Amino acid sequence: MNRTNDVMQEKNDNEILFSKQVKAGKRIYYIDVKQDRKGEYYLSMTESKRLKDAGEGAAPVFEKHKIFLYREDFEKFQQALGEAAAYVAEKHGENPSSRSEALGELSTDDFRLDIEF
Repeated sequence: MNRTNDVMQEKNDNEILFSKQVKAGKRIYYIDVKQDRKGEYYLSMTESKRLKDAGEGAAPVFEKHKIFLYREDFEKFQQALGEAAAYVAEKHGENPSSRSEALGELSTDDFRLDIEF
């Protein structure tokens, strides 16, 4: 990585106000709250997937995908995500490896994105 990319990455890391990490096999999902230059908060969601194991001395290779979601779209996104999750649960049942049984069944009314600004 060259110096310009290092500085840009450091600047981006400094803008993270809140971060949550979800590990899922070879994937890791990062949900970060950031602030843009105008002072508006937004979500930065990143999927990071390890493509292959690195050889000796080589850095691992990752594929990353990002979504940026601003506050005015949170409710619509939350509703759509809840509906999609409910559809999958209805068509395929609960994921046997999930802990949802211990937590009880969730409906779209139970799904909530709780971020205060």
